[in-house]
Amino acid sequence: MKLKGYALGILSSVSFGLIPIFILPLKKASFSMDITLFYRFLFSALMVGGYLLYSKESFRINKKEALILSVLGVCYALSSEFLFIGYDFLTPGIASTVLFIYPVIVALIMFFFYKEKLTKLSVASLLMAFAGVIVLCLKENGMEINFAGLGIVMLSSLFYALYMVIVNKSNMKVSGFKLSFYSMLFTSAFFMIKAFTEGESFEIPSVSIFLNFIVFAFLTTVISSLCLVYAIQYIGSTPTAILGALEPVVAVMVSVFMFHEKLTTNLLIGIVLILLGVILNVLSDKRKSRRDQHKDLQNA
Repeated sequence: MKLKGYALGILSSVSFGLIPIFILPLKKASFSMDITLFYRFLFSALMVGGYLLYSKESFRINKKEALILSVLGVCYALSSEFLFIGYDFLTPGIASTVLFIYPVIVALIMFFFYKEKLTKLSVASLLMAFAGVIVLCLKENGMEINFAGLGIVMLSSLFYALYMVIVNKSNMKVSGFKLSFYSMLFTSAFFMIKAFTEGESFEIPSVSIFLNFIVFAFLTTVISSLCLVYAIQYIGSTPTAILGALEPVVAVMVSVFMFHEKLTTNLLIGIVLILLGVILNVLSDKRKSRRDQHKDLQNA
């Protein structure tokens, strides 16, 4: 079971890291990102919905859950939107690496808004992650990175962190599959409304683009989400989160081998620092939860 869990965790990270393969050709073809993201999340929702029907799980949610799930959909939509806008300013490798700072942002949100203490490991992880971002900004002639792009991708990371915090703090009594289904459905609704107000066509111009949407949705969204759920069941959230460090590594490798991004020393050092920072943050969170459990047992 453990081996299966680790394999699923790796598969989840790898599938999510493949996003540039599908997005960059569509961007080069000047295809609408709103329509692309609408179909990506719509097809993903239909696939997960099919699984819910197969497993005979109820689709029913109450008004409070509908409100929370719609907010989650907007957060996920804005995270996706800012990430893909960021691809216009930064290389996919750097954009994907900056996005992966979201666990550190989660720690900061919990510190400032929920008064959770930052441990020494957490502080070290924050410093390491930000050092990694600074290294990514350094070129031969100093700070040469596009700061507009960096800010945009940081917004993507922020909204994904908000998504994680809301899931954590909302205490909804819904399964991971139902949460994924409604999050994807509301995310697709966000892009449908946005595209409709901008007068964009929903027509899919060719069979090849239709198949691109299907594979894009299946590989980078459905497979990633389902494998993530099962990996957490088999090995727990901490090892799964650490395996998530493979996401930007895969995205960088795709960017280097398929889109000819230069694998510079700064890129390598920046990735390593950010990954170490995130892993330290996850380990710090695990240690904190163990201490909390120990205190609860002592007080019982």
